[in-house]
Amino acid sequence: MKLNALLAGVAALAVSFSVSAMDPRFTDANGDLVADAPTNPAEWIDPPVLVFAYTPVEDPAVYAKVWDEFINHLSTTTGKKVQFFPVQSNAAQLEAMRAGRLHVAGFNTGSNPLAVNCVGFVPFTMMASKDDLFGYEMEIITYPGSGITKIEDIKGKKMAFTSATSNSGFKAPSALLKDQFKLEAGKDFEAVFSGKHDNSILGVANKDYVAAAIANSVKARMIARDVVKPEQLEVIYKSQTFPTTGYGYVYNLKPELAAKVKDAFFTFNWEGSNLQKEFSKGKPPQEKFMPINYKDYWQVVRDIDKAMGVSYNCK
Repeated sequence: MKLNALLAGVAALAVSFSVSAMDPRFTDANGDLVADAPTNPAEWIDPPVLVFAYTPVEDPAVYAKVWDEFINHLSTTTGKKVQFFPVQSNAAQLEAMRAGRLHVAGFNTGSNPLAVNCVGFVPFTMMASKDDLFGYEMEIITYPGSGITKIEDIKGKKMAFTSATSNSGFKAPSALLKDQFKLEAGKDFEAVFSGKHDNSILGVANKDYVAAAIANSVKARMIARDVVKPEQLEVIYKSQTFPTTGYGYVYNLKPELAAKVKDAFFTFNWEGSNLQKEFSKGKPPQEKFMPINYKDYWQVVRDIDKAMGVSYNCK
């Protein structure tokens, strides 16, 4: 389904919108939709240890080693000790940055708007191929012999989502199911939450879930690692392309330190690294960090959130 058609459809369904502006403790003087650094140097933070967290889409233990070389490079570039923080959920990651315990992070596609507006996250890069191709698609998957061959077959059955903040794991498929196929959770099918994309993919592969909405970039990496086999899964829907994980820092990081963090991402040598080995498995392959801005690259995600009445209020 084309992007504009999806957005037009879900927008028509929304009676009122509750997407709010960023938390009042932040300032956005230049209109780039992300929090400005405080003007008072007394409000800057310069932690002795930088804490970094990657979005909890899969087993954090797997990614501690994958990110190890980058962590060392970030430490060298900033002159700081850097600690990898293996967060277990999107909510835990958001709360850690809000509480000042997390300074640099990669937030998943759906969590980026909440992180920006609620906890002061400033995304500035995402992974891309050498020729600047990026993104992933949302897929709705099932297993062979499940009895589900098309979206309409989900009616009356149980479908797995990942978490309420996930774009491909919940928000985009919910909008699609409601608008295009007139299927609503709790009314036409039972929704369950697995917590993470790998849980949903393994759940379908092992026939615990009859269907699930997932990010196909995660599926590709799991297949490449032989965690699941392609023949265990069938795709019944594939979306348009969405931006992938956005990387950035907390808004009140000392500006000189924030500049060094940015430099670390853009000077990291991917060739032969664990990051390249892991993230080049997708399509398109992710082989470098590409500069981005939240205002433009996350417009499609904010539009879907707006149509669904999603609030960015931080409770």
